[in-house]
Amino acid sequence: MTITEDQDARSDAPATPRQRRAARIAEAAGGGWGLILLKIVVLGLILALAVYAALVLIRMDQWVPAVLVVAAALLAVWIYSGRGRLPAKYLMPGLVFLFVFQVFAALYTGYVAFTNYGTGHNSTKESAVNALMLSAQERVPDSPEYELTILDQLGELSFLVTDPDGEVLIGGEDRPLEEVDDAEMRGGKAVALDGYTTLEFADIVANQERISEMAVPLSDDPNDGALRTPDGSIAYVYTSTLVYDEAAGTMTDTRTGVVYSDIGTGAFTAEDGTELKPGWQIVVGFDNFTRAFAEESIRGPFLSVLVWTFAFALLSVLTCFALGLFLAIVFNDPRMKSKKYYRVLMILPYAFPGFLSALVWAGMMNQEFGFLNVVLFGGADIPWLTNEWLAKASIILVNLWLGFPYMFLICTGALQSIPEDVQEAARVDGASAWQVFRSIKLPLLLVAVAPLLISSFAFNFNNFSLIYMLTGGGPRDVTAGVNVGATDILITMVYKVAFVGSSADYGLASAFSIIIFILVATISVLAFRRTKALEDLN
Repeated sequence: MTITEDQDARSDAPATPRQRRAARIAEAAGGGWGLILLKIVVLGLILALAVYAALVLIRMDQWVPAVLVVAAALLAVWIYSGRGRLPAKYLMPGLVFLFVFQVFAALYTGYVAFTNYGTGHNSTKESAVNALMLSAQERVPDSPEYELTILDQLGELSFLVTDPDGEVLIGGEDRPLEEVDDAEMRGGKAVALDGYTTLEFADIVANQERISEMAVPLSDDPNDGALRTPDGSIAYVYTSTLVYDEAAGTMTDTRTGVVYSDIGTGAFTAEDGTELKPGWQIVVGFDNFTRAFAEESIRGPFLSVLVWTFAFALLSVLTCFALGLFLAIVFNDPRMKSKKYYRVLMILPYAFPGFLSALVWAGMMNQEFGFLNVVLFGGADIPWLTNEWLAKASIILVNLWLGFPYMFLICTGALQSIPEDVQEAARVDGASAWQVFRSIKLPLLLVAVAPLLISSFAFNFNNFSLIYMLTGGGPRDVTAGVNVGATDILITMVYKVAFVGSSADYGLASAFSIIIFILVATISVLAFRRTKALEDLN
């Protein structure tokens, strides 16, 4: 028998169980048609979402993000549609989330820190002009009536109007009126248009508030006025008492004659300093950082909060580490009985969510009906959370309750890893228990826990939930130029500046965020360099 005949004979032989099993495994690994179909559906959804997001961004004149979204989607399709490229298939999701939630967030925060973005300065100059003109609109006396039909297209409402001369026009809040020729007419009134849905009377009633607030510009010039409707069937011309001169960059109030000019501060400003709001977003350079350190109403509270933030972070780490180490030493003693039960009790505070524990403590420390005042102190009126210094002490106490179990666990593990023969040799040489702890246990312990102490410091430096849930940052400092309280740390102050109150200053809050990042990064780098000296102990 030749070699070829032998190979043909073996190929015709029935497959062994091992071969059949290997074939099934290979087929399962390949995924089969089911997995291929699932992959096609998922990649199609990714492309569809990317195209939709790109269209939305293009409508907002955000061309660069739109291109990036489409490029990322195409890259994902290329990576996952073919065989091979295994490392890229694992890296792609992580890189996308890293860019969206870390890199982009950090870059955008850095950008906002150099702008005046905030309440009254959150849009473009064009949007601000339109908002100002709309806010000062009044109906023109003897305004002609425009027959009106309300149209809907993908959730966006439009005015289909028939002017007194019979001309048919269509427009929206951001689209000036333009002439149309193919509208469906009924009794001399345009009632429908291809591509749009005509709202019936019930729909108009359901959206009455939204329709009454609409103002459709007559032309690209905001001074020409806009059409508004009180009932959804007839529209009237409204003009603004403000006149905008684009060439001169001024806004004139026709009622008072006051001229407001664009002086580069992101708002139309009169000679006496009065500003028209809303303004618009502009780049202000380092003004936000200058305000943080130069304006007395901001610098004073900021420095006070900065000092308390450092004190809070240091005291939290030291107290939690000291109590955790003490308990670890006690329960690590071989003479201690029932250690496992005590250890379970010690870690119970660590098992509950921190924000819930903070809320429970806030209730127990209530000045009027809290458990501490009513039960433990016999109805005393102790302002645990409303007095500045008592509130700070209460925060340290609650954080000690929440933080010591973590340090207890870490120190227990570190102590148990120290070789017993080293300690025994020291005792043989005549060292006391204190000398063994100070010269052997503590240095070897710090080798293991020093990085954790640094990370704990960084965590407490930004321990938002404890401060916010326990005291809300109060008691409030009414003399400060920003919304800040006696127990606020930097991160809660940033939150209040950005989101709490009637006026939000995202630019200043972003500047504070960058300052926090620089402080924490600098301290962490210096601390990690210092801990290298402990490595020689190994």
